[in-house]
This record gives sequence, C-alpha cells and structure tokens, in this order.
Amino acid sequence: MRSYLTVSGAAALLLAGAAPAVAAGDGADRSFTIEDPRITESSGLAASRAHPGIYWTHNDSDDGPYIYAVDSRTGKTVATITLRGVGQPRDVEAISLGPDGNLYVGDIGDNLNGSWDHVWIYRLPEPKELKDATVRATQFDVKYADGPRNAEALMVHPTTGRVYIASKNEDGGGLYEGPAELTTGATNVFRRVGEVPWVTDGAFSPDGKELVLRSYFSARGYAFKDGRLGADHAVQAPLQRQAESVTYTADGSALMFGTEGERSDVVRVDIAGGSGGGGSKSPSKDGGGASSFAGDGSGEMKGSTLVGVLVLAAVGALVFTKRRRNRG
Repeated sequence: MRSYLTVSGAAALLLAGAAPAVAAGDGADRSFTIEDPRITESSGLAASRAHPGIYWTHNDSDDGPYIYAVDSRTGKTVATITLRGVGQPRDVEAISLGPDGNLYVGDIGDNLNGSWDHVWIYRLPEPKELKDATVRATQFDVKYADGPRNAEALMVHPTTGRVYIASKNEDGGGLYEGPAELTTGATNVFRRVGEVPWVTDGAFSPDGKELVLRSYFSARGYAFKDGRLGADHAVQAPLQRQAESVTYTADGSALMFGTEGERSDVVRVDIAGGSGGGGSKSPSKDGGGASSFAGDGSGEMKGSTLVGVLVLAAVGALVFTKRRRNRG
C-alpha cells in the first residue's frame, strides 16, 4: 500500500532483475498483466467460479464503488461493476468469493492505523453475465473487539461462509473472526483468534483446509481447522515490487500473486499435488514461481526474506551516506 512507497523507489532499482519468470502456458489461469489503465492500485484478487479464467480486482483508494473482471487469457477487463447502495469507499483492500456465490469486498484499510472506529464490508452477488452493470450491494459495519486497526486481508471460508480479517502490523498482526452471519442495522464485531505476521493479503484453499497469507517479501501457509490456525510452512511466492494480493485458482491447482501499479503483473505459482490446497508448494511448470523466493521454516534467511533485508539495508545505507555528505 502507499505506506510502503517510501522505499519503493530505491527498492525498484534492486528488484529490477530479481522477479521470477512469468508463466507462459496457453489457456486461462496463467500469469498475466492487467492491461486496464484505470486499474493502477490492484489491491485484491478473487478467482471467479462462475466464469473460468476470470479474476475480480479493485483499486485501493481514490476510485469509487467499482470492481473489475479481468480475463487471465488476455489481461483485459471484460466487465466493470458499479456497487449501488453503499457509501463512498475509503480504502478498499481485499476481495473474496464466498460459498453463497457472493463477492465480499473489504473496505478495511486504515493508513493511520486506527483512526477509524469502524470499517465496512460490501457484499454483492457475483454477476452471471460478464458485462458492465450496476449491482446493488449490502453494506456491513465492522469493528474489532480490541479496538481499531489497519488491515488489508479479508478471506471468506469456502465451506462455512464465515468472514476473517488479518490485520497488518510490522510487528505482527492478528487473525480476526467475524460472526457466524453478517448483519445489517448493527455492528459486526470481529474477535481476535490467532497471531499472524505482517500481512498484505490472504486466501483460503478451495477445500478450506489451508489459509495462505502473504507479505511484501514472503508467504506462509497455515493448516486451518475449526476456525483456528494450525501448523505453518513456507509457500513459494514471487518477489514483486509491491506485493499486494493473492488468491487460489478456482480449481486449487495454483496460487495467483498480484501487485500494484500500472500494467501490474499477476504471477501464477503451481501447487504440488494438484487441487484443494495443503501440501508442499512448487514453482510454475515453466519456471513461473521461483523456489529461491521462500524460506524453509528453519530460521535461516533465504530468498525473498534475504532480498527484503538487503533492500532495506541498501535504502538505509543510501540515507546514511546522504546525511554524512550533507554534514561534510
């Protein structure tokens, strides 16, 4: 998000040659570039189940009540949906598809990390036809039981339909569980049920047995049962200039990782073993994800974690050098 842009300029110089190769297979659900010039801050991704190969996304802020259907075969927008019946969005950060066939849009960002006493979730039926349309959405007021906070990850469990939010904090955030059913006319209180790292997005596997959470430099998978996090492991993730989003493909065979910016890339990383989730992760069959971009859980810094540290160290070194020159 924008709070990260303070280092992105310097980081981009170091990351220019570090991105993994893009998957190049034919057909849907391959790596693609978002071509729509209106989409400059893609902050969330959700794979359509009604329209194979289509991914729903949205801008971060300063856009309006819009979501976009992007075809992974071409990278082109095939439908723009205007949400009716909601207020002016503030900071839309996530989108997820529930088992009820509804899309859930999370207006849950808070750059000032607790300046808003409530945030919103918008729910609307996934359109049956891919065409520009205005769709009535339901708006839900949301608060956290332990006070306001910033968040960028909203996930709807694919079997229970329960909504979860992961807060974003450099020192670690929390996983928050919503009520069994969201209601209008009253505040929906989300309660902390687990501890998570610095999170920019997350996604449940299609079978609901695994939750993947990503950050700027890495991703981890967690066993998920009875609404609680279990054992975790490293997940292959591409190194992207501003890592913002993740979703499973509809068949569970791969993860799709997105980033912000004009003509931003969405990178496919295949999952070993096929569908559902769980199990070890592997890069795309043509080298699309890169095994060097994830840790092994042993405590040793590898891949994206190491690169992230090097990026921040390099930025710090540049600032330190500049200060010394200014003093001279």
